[in-house]
Amino acid sequence: MFSKLMKPGAFMMFFMILVLGACKHNELNFFEKSTPIPHYKWDDKFVAKGSFEIKDTLSAYHIYVVLRHTDAYKYNNIWLNIGLQSPGDSMYFQKVDLLLGSDAGGWEGTGLNDIWELRKALVARPRRFIKPGTYHYAIAQIMRDNPLEQVMSVGLRVQKAEQ
Repeated sequence: MFSKLMKPGAFMMFFMILVLGACKHNELNFFEKSTPIPHYKWDDKFVAKGSFEIKDTLSAYHIYVVLRHTDAYKYNNIWLNIGLQSPGDSMYFQKVDLLLGSDAGGWEGTGLNDIWELRKALVARPRRFIKPGTYHYAIAQIMRDNPLEQVMSVGLRVQKAEQ
């Protein structure tokens, strides 16, 4: 009924104003990328790599590891070697023991049938990035098993903390 009252061109103009008025330019508040592990067998030479852009150095960010595994994964934890490279610097690596679950409590994270996804903070409090620009990361498994079976994907999430 509303469209009968307006000419087709006027209706289209009204619609465009409505759509454009509803859009706000908002810098992306998070980055997340996961790299699939081929055949769910993570070889210690396979490194998940990626990069993300930081423009806002005044805000603090949460940094999470995102890991997906099957119910058949045979350990309660995973050791990772995680590297982060700020613009113009070399990559800094840190060994991280990521707890995935316990015998008493089961798997942490969210599960769907036999697939589990865990998003775990790498640092207790949000951190600021000192330099604007492109940051690179690398994640490798450093467990005794090679290849490490039943890991489906691994990645990183960087999320702006609420002010």
